[in-house]
Amino acid sequence: MSATTITRFIHEEIKPRIGSRILNSKEELLAGDLGPQIRELLEQRGVLVFPKINFTDEEQVAFTKTLGGFAAEIRGGEEIHKITLDVKENPQSAEYLKGSLYWHIDGTMNDVPILASLLSCKVPASWGGNTGFCNTYAAYDALSDEQKAEYDKLRVVHSVWASVFYYEPEPSLAKLKGMQAIGENELPLVWNHRSSRKSLVLGCTAHRVLDVPAARSAEILVGLREWATQEEFSYSHEWSVGDLVIWDNTGTIHRAEAYDPNCGRMMHRTKLQGEEPFE
Repeated sequence: MSATTITRFIHEEIKPRIGSRILNSKEELLAGDLGPQIRELLEQRGVLVFPKINFTDEEQVAFTKTLGGFAAEIRGGEEIHKITLDVKENPQSAEYLKGSLYWHIDGTMNDVPILASLLSCKVPASWGGNTGFCNTYAAYDALSDEQKAEYDKLRVVHSVWASVFYYEPEPSLAKLKGMQAIGENELPLVWNHRSSRKSLVLGCTAHRVLDVPAARSAEILVGLREWATQEEFSYSHEWSVGDLVIWDNTGTIHRAEAYDPNCGRMMHRTKLQGEEPFE
């Protein structure tokens, strides 16, 4: 009868309401036995950091597949996507990535967003370039009962074109129309998950709250962004070469923090397929 080795899952909290650091070895992570425990902790903590784990691209892909369905990139179907503002390295989406400097959820234009992203650092920024995360489960839970009653029933129109004005306040009409051609999507302000937990659906793609005056719509969206991104719900990761970070895209918002766009900052991303629609 063969013996079964049970790998101990080693982790520690980064902050009380967001983030855990995973301290298992590369070999233990690639074995796949810890997949279910990692998934459970990710949903609880929002962000998991694997300090200087130094995955190769092949190892990152293999590790991603231990956690759930693998989501290939839309453009070209490649397994690894380079996240950089260098147009030579990232000709198709460097311009689009300018919006990533502002708080957002990936996939608000889809009915089923990706479950999670895994980002590994190959070249850190020369200055700045942290990635910020906020736990939108914790931010919702901390609202008052009166606020929850108001926000639970609201719906929000999301659009990629709304994010253009964050980094280019006076875009050309051609650029605006190009972004508007991507379309819009109406989503609940509060995501009622299958687990019965609730999270806020926020970010720079949130254009307007339906059926309320424009001024009140702006107050709600800006106020909730300010609430969700306060210190107790947020974590800013300072990158070192070899770090890997996973975030639960269904229960967090994130952004890249300002850095020199010409510094060659390079991240490699893999993704887990979405498993739950917004509603």
